[in-house]
Amino acid sequence: MENKRIFAVLQTDARQAAAARALRRAGYCVAGAEETAEADFIVLPLPLDDERVGLAQLLRAAKPGAIALGGKVSPRAKAAADSAEIELIDYFARPELTTLNAIPTAEGCIALLMKHRKRTLWGSPVLVVGYGHVGKAVAARLAALGAKVTVAARRVAQRAEALSAGCKAVDTHLLEQTAPGFDTVVNTAPALLLTAPVLTRLPPRSLIVDLASRPGGTDFTAARALEHTAVHALSLPALCAPESAGEFVATTVLEILAERGAL
Repeated sequence: MENKRIFAVLQTDARQAAAARALRRAGYCVAGAEETAEADFIVLPLPLDDERVGLAQLLRAAKPGAIALGGKVSPRAKAAADSAEIELIDYFARPELTTLNAIPTAEGCIALLMKHRKRTLWGSPVLVVGYGHVGKAVAARLAALGAKVTVAARRVAQRAEALSAGCKAVDTHLLEQTAPGFDTVVNTAPALLLTAPVLTRLPPRSLIVDLASRPGGTDFTAARALEHTAVHALSLPALCAPESAGEFVATTVLEILAERGAL
């Protein structure tokens, strides 16, 4: 039986389209952005920026009391929502979504590694920089494939977690000294750690897959100059597993609204 609450879903990519389908399967009335004025809830993209989606104009059309939900909400997007007097919730701030979203990110990363490498991951040394949700997911799957994984992490506790998971671990301050042992690097840290001095120490024509949000954690200009292959892989869940990623978003949105008693 269809719930009378209306979701307007801004379908900017395959993940958003999948989220709309998941909400419809859950029994809700789902409309497009053109019906924002009638919607009780507005589901916005991940990441969410005002310029990308014309958010200010969209939210000005929303009815009073509507709730908007987006992922990785930028300050400009938050300001646009405040100006329109619409509550805007960041669904990517929910730990369950960041954990689940790391799964398709890790799988997409492995697909890129296999595409660009000429050797098996099995038996190969791979350096994973950062050990948050994505770093853990990538390291675990690489280790399961038989790669010799070393994790570079800033915090002692993260390095201990990596060791307990069967990986080697080093401090990110030692990246320059560590780099010569790896021709494949996966960066997940949202800070510039793969600097020119670090990249210079990598073996010739190394492969770097950077999963961090813009601007990434790699000096891409230096990487090109050194003839490394550096791939800035953004929004992998939307590209590699949009159905799963969209379902994760829809489930999280419904959980947020249920907790608030809004459904």
